[in-house]
Amino acid sequence: MNVSLPPFNFAQAAARAGLNPNGQALKTAVVPAATGDFQQALTQALKSVSASQDKATWMSREVQLDNPTVGIEDTMVALQKAQIGFQTTLQVRNRLVQAYSDIMGMQV
Repeated sequence: MNVSLPPFNFAQAAARAGLNPNGQALKTAVVPAATGDFQQALTQALKSVSASQDKATWMSREVQLDNPTVGIEDTMVALQKAQIGFQTTLQVRNRLVQAYSDIMGMQV
């Protein structure tokens, strides 16, 4: 099997990362947030994390049942993604609770 990769284009990679070819951040205007509110964004994020966990659970079960179409490598990646998503969600929740506590403790 002959595997060939296209030549690496540093300028294109830097542009994708939001950098100039010299490695400095591009100056961009602040774009207002998309329509929608915080509750919708949080709900969508929680649904995404839940779907990721469901997929990882399904893939894990299929590997245990020796399904030849599901690879162990893909399953491990899905499990790690689900774990990272859960940990991120947990940290966001902790910060929201801390912010709420700080606000409630403020003197008026």
